[in-house]
Amino acid sequence: MFKKILIANRGEIACRIIKTARRMGIATVAVYSDADARAPFVRMADEALHIGPSPAAQSYLIADKIIAAAKATGAEAVHPGYGFLSERTSFAEALAAEGISFIGPPVGAIAAMGDKIESKKLALKAGVNVVPGFVGEIDDTEHAVRIAAEIGYPVMMKASAGGGGKGMRLAYSEADVREGFEATKREGLASFGDDRVFIEKFILNPRHIEIQILGDQHGTILYLNERECSIQRRHQKVVEEAPSPFVTPKMRQAMGEQCVALARAVGYYSAGTVELIVSGADPTGESFYFLEMNTRLQVEHPVTEAITGIDLVEQMIRVAAGEKLAMSQADIGIDGWSIENRVYAEDPYRGFLPSTGRLVRYNPPVEGWTDDGAANGRRGVDGIRVDDGVYEGGEVSMFYDPMIAKLVTWGETRDEAADKQIAALDAFEIEGLGHNIDFVSAIMQHPRFRSGELTTGFIAEEYPDGFEGAATSDETLGHLAAIAGFLATARADRARQVDGQLDGPLEPPYEWTVALDGKTFSVELGEDDITVNGEPVGLEIEYTPGDTLVEAEVGGQTYGVKLAPTRTGFRLTTRGASHAVQVLPARIAPLTAHMIEKIPPDLSKFLICPMPGLLVALNVGEGDHVQPGQPLAVVEAMKMENILRAEKAGTVKAVNAKAGDSLAVDAVILEME
Repeated sequence: MFKKILIANRGEIACRIIKTARRMGIATVAVYSDADARAPFVRMADEALHIGPSPAAQSYLIADKIIAAAKATGAEAVHPGYGFLSERTSFAEALAAEGISFIGPPVGAIAAMGDKIESKKLALKAGVNVVPGFVGEIDDTEHAVRIAAEIGYPVMMKASAGGGGKGMRLAYSEADVREGFEATKREGLASFGDDRVFIEKFILNPRHIEIQILGDQHGTILYLNERECSIQRRHQKVVEEAPSPFVTPKMRQAMGEQCVALARAVGYYSAGTVELIVSGADPTGESFYFLEMNTRLQVEHPVTEAITGIDLVEQMIRVAAGEKLAMSQADIGIDGWSIENRVYAEDPYRGFLPSTGRLVRYNPPVEGWTDDGAANGRRGVDGIRVDDGVYEGGEVSMFYDPMIAKLVTWGETRDEAADKQIAALDAFEIEGLGHNIDFVSAIMQHPRFRSGELTTGFIAEEYPDGFEGAATSDETLGHLAAIAGFLATARADRARQVDGQLDGPLEPPYEWTVALDGKTFSVELGEDDITVNGEPVGLEIEYTPGDTLVEAEVGGQTYGVKLAPTRTGFRLTTRGASHAVQVLPARIAPLTAHMIEKIPPDLSKFLICPMPGLLVALNVGEGDHVQPGQPLAVVEAMKMENILRAEKAGTVKAVNAKAGDSLAVDAVILEME
């Protein structure tokens, strides 16, 4: 077994690998960029070496720097995590040339599966179902238009070396192909150093299912069940679960055996994932097609660990060291259900715009992932596990992926795992930047999610007009009004005690008018009870002045409520929705009708940058006439291109930025007449 390994990655996956290596008695080496100098994974490792500036292209993506660090520290092997150099054949070859083991598959398998065009050809030879499409290189936009027409719309354009949702465009028409083909090439080149693109048929009502593969260097290859990854936004996975609510035992075996056959055809060992697209329109579930094989660990691997009890990182290390797998296919079972939600630095209330900045507050529901060597370690504390690599006071920068953490839950049933997600998300505190906690909580509560009727179009179909918070029942609003009334009384009582200059006691008000979500409630606190609109409700609450999270039981319902004081009340956030709550003494509330309404300024004539990013392209100039929907500019943020379009017809009056500029959020790009 190795005595020391180097982790050629950062963030939560670096922390994850370090923890397993530590349990195995293996020393670890971290490498870090300027932006990660104070990151948790750097402090956790036994040794850490600086390898360059913040941009990944100048640090984590330079193989020579990684290899030099391994040689300098005497590391015998390198674990690449996922992303960065994890699927670069040149990196694995360079390590081998230096006598350093690569904790991953053989070079030949990486090369075969890393090229999406070649991998489809191999899959066909191995007898694996493949999505209809053009398997070959595409010359230019005109060639792409002809191919798309031959396949039949809709089609998907994909960067050949792509992954992680980057370098992908869905096209429903020739116009979509003309607009998106070059953007797909640019994203592929920027993220993977390869601008080749292929086109395939887009399967209607698709479900995204993937099979976890694990093999050793002695010929054993197993499939560790499936993961459902259908809930995606812009082809980026948001929610994953294992097993899938759609897959039957017969399907599982058929999928697993085909995926093992493909892995065997390329001499595969280590952990890997075969991604499949399944037609949800086929009631038999037999219409599944090969998409790609990821020759690395997947972000969503914890849900597989939770239902199998197998530490995939440990197995990768053991396989790389030449050990045989200690299990057979018959040993692989399914115990319970696990769900993972990716907590992203993005603002769902503003169209999911990327968010960067400092984590002013970061308080996950449980401590970061630990593993005591037993299955329960992989399931977390009481079935709740958090994989993260950030810290309170740290910064989420524009240089890397926007994922803050992975929240994983395990339960005996799917509903139990989802209920644990809702409770854990309510207790997950993040302040300082936008995040998607409310959004994923809303998904966990959504009737369609609960039914298991999922497709990759779930988010677009269920939130066509954007996200405004989870639906909240009238009963829950009444319960929140009771909580707000209690908090207002506690705040008033606190103010009375702090102010020692008053003559005699000043009793705080106990009768409140509470307004939230367009509804008004009358709340009155007695010595032993509390009433809402004259009806008594039971309230048990734990609160100390200064708390930002309270637990309350109202009317038999349990709530975890994040609270932030405002000038006229509170902002209460729970169960996937944030509520601006106005709380006024009952005798004062009628006076608000006489207040002057403040009208916000009209900004419709400005094109404003919605996020920090790089202005990749500016499509218009001064004096140009534009029409609604016309592309005006392209801004790149978090390695993704975002097209900014005209909201209405008009003429460009002034241009305030140029291509290549780094823009701050709300920067004015141009002004219309």
